Amino acid sequence: MKGRVLAMAAVGVLMMVGSVACDKGPMQRTGERIDRATDQDKVIGKGPAEKSGKKIDETVKELTK
Repeated sequence: MKGRVLAMAAVGVLMMVGSVACDKGPMQRTGERIDRATDQDKVIGKGPAEKSGKKIDETVKELTK
């Protein structure tokens, strides 16, 4: 049981580190998932929700500087 808890904690830490290293913001990633779920994602490029999420992330980044 203790090994499972430690393994899950390690996976959680790796996921957090991976999300920090990713160049996409949280709203852009959410938009990407929404586009995939609603079948609006494009083969090349971004869907409408992902584009909106990117704009929101950029705005928040500018406001928090």
